[in-house]
Amino acid sequence: MNKPGRLICLIMLAAIMPLTAAADEATFDPFQRLLTQHLTESTTAEGGLVSAFDYEAALASSQTDGLVTDQRDRLADFDIRSLDGESESVAFWLNAYNFFMIDQILTERPDGELVDSVWDYGGRVNPFVDSVFDREKFLIDGRAYSLNQMEKDILLGEAYADKGWKDARVHFAVNCASVGCPPLRDVVYTADNLESLLAENTRRAFATKRHLEIKGDTLHVTELFKWYEGDFVEASGSRKAFIEKWVDSALADRIEGTSELTFIEYDWSLNKPANFPKYR
Repeated sequence: MNKPGRLICLIMLAAIMPLTAAADEATFDPFQRLLTQHLTESTTAEGGLVSAFDYEAALASSQTDGLVTDQRDRLADFDIRSLDGESESVAFWLNAYNFFMIDQILTERPDGELVDSVWDYGGRVNPFVDSVFDREKFLIDGRAYSLNQMEKDILLGEAYADKGWKDARVHFAVNCASVGCPPLRDVVYTADNLESLLAENTRRAFATKRHLEIKGDTLHVTELFKWYEGDFVEASGSRKAFIEKWVDSALADRIEGTSELTFIEYDWSLNKPANFPKYR
């Protein structure tokens, strides 16, 4: 090939590469628009983070049905083999989980009303009906997944553990549409922001009394540390060691001085603005 021909090929390749990257990053554009329009983040006096999704406003918007359908279609057609490496893969599954959780709340409304809690769909309240976490109904790459499969079998599963990709901070990034959850963020996860957001989510969740409080020599922590003790022990050797690693440095010494650990009751109320009156 002559020099002009090689130059033309290089120019064409340079033009194509940014478009490919942009297409990858655009996978969750509809979900990002929903977050931008309807999610509010608030900072507590202690520097913690809480967030609320305005489901009523989303349902009243003429754009929501189109955005939800568009996002569903993109995930149903997405080729998961195209995911490149740890950060891109973890970011993808976090976004998928968080989108489908909101999709579920918006689209399945008994008697036309929003649920008060995700357990209204079944599970604890009605053990004869699969909980929202166990329903294999969310299409990705032509396959139906459950939320539990995305979180426990993929993000926190053996395959990711074998690759060194398992990260207990995922528990502070997946959002179960409840007040007691670590906050949903107003941006989608990407390969570029994943590490900084996982660290920030964990640190700022610990700066809220829903997730951590010290009373005397007793450390009160979210029930996540009861339900997923194994993940935190695997990550840091103990639950307390995990907390000390990721908490704000100003609290680390106080936590080290505690001798008892107990759990804060999880608040399963829907994460809508009305359920966060202190931070509105």
